[in-house]
Amino acid sequence: MAKLSALRDKIKEHLLRQIQNGELQVGKTINLAALSRVTGISVTPIREALTQLEQAQVIQAVPNRGFVVAKLSKQEVKNLIEIVAQLEVMALESSKFEPDEMDALARMQSELEATTTISEGLRARFNFHNHLVQHCPNKVLLQILKDLKVRLHFYEHDFIKDHGFFKKLSTQTRSVVDAIQEDNVPTAALILRMHWMSILEHIEAQISVKNG
Repeated sequence: MAKLSALRDKIKEHLLRQIQNGELQVGKTINLAALSRVTGISVTPIREALTQLEQAQVIQAVPNRGFVVAKLSKQEVKNLIEIVAQLEVMALESSKFEPDEMDALARMQSELEATTTISEGLRARFNFHNHLVQHCPNKVLLQILKDLKVRLHFYEHDFIKDHGFFKKLSTQTRSVVDAIQEDNVPTAALILRMHWMSILEHIEAQISVKNG
């Protein structure tokens, strides 16, 4: 059972890397046989991993096609970001930051600011947000957040193309880090919530333009 679980996790991490690199795109069918050849993992744990990702609403099962990356919608991104914002703020408020942990967070923020492309920046952003709340004691909350962020990453990858807007996001996360370093978690939480609402407003506008 432990081995099967490890194989499922390996497949999910492989797919996550593809999402982060923009290789796994909306509407694309996931080929189980090809995935098995690339990873060296049998179809059974792959199918179980895909079923779990379907339950997390990252992908969807389509009759006669298999598993497909679901289409994006304004309503879904609104629901996703509102939930992610609420849960990440809850996780932040219940986290404790030791000096070495604050140093690591500041280092990740600097790495985020040093990225030169949107693609690199989005990967660094994903890692920063996971690291921000990793010491939250509520592991169930963290798992839910992780699943939701995988789906959310499709929206960020498709609709955050403006380097100026990305720099604005980096400025906001820098303010979150500064507030944590000043031991002012309430302010950090407030800025974090504002940060997610900025993303929601931007992506909704981009979807409207695309559908316009």
